[in-house]
Amino acid sequence: MPPKKSKPTKKPQPTKKWSLYPSLHNNVLDLIREHGLFFQFHDKDDNQNCISDYDTHIMGRFTCPNRLCPARVWTSKQVAVTIREYSNGRYNARVYYQSCKSCKTLVEPELDHSYAQRVAYRIKKWCGVQMDAPPFSGQSKGPHRSDLCEGCKQGHCSGLGLEP
Repeated sequence: MPPKKSKPTKKPQPTKKWSLYPSLHNNVLDLIREHGLFFQFHDKDDNQNCISDYDTHIMGRFTCPNRLCPARVWTSKQVAVTIREYSNGRYNARVYYQSCKSCKTLVEPELDHSYAQRVAYRIKKWCGVQMDAPPFSGQSKGPHRSDLCEGCKQGHCSGLGLEP
């Protein structure tokens, strides 16, 4: 009898821990055009070839996909973001996921207007536009859980969430 062939084992795919949001680029453009600026969204997130980068926070809403989870929905005012500038007027913004505090499922945030405002603010600063810092809307209702924040785990989150 011929020896049994073993099936090749598939390597488990790494869990995605952040996303880029090119669909929000027009919102950013609307906010920087008023200063005569034009940037393109850079689809390839590459920290080796960026000119500048900046870690900050935005607001987001999370919905745990686990239907049995008691903590199905939460909001955060401390969603970690790394904004990167590249040559030839290009940028992107890596938005980090958070894990559900009840079941530990990693969840991608739904973003609000704070994404475009924060990204546009950083692009304007890089371009030398003089302006006041954008308002930070209130304090968080709970402590920042570094153990649940992918930004913290990857060294891109201060956990303070107070700086624009």
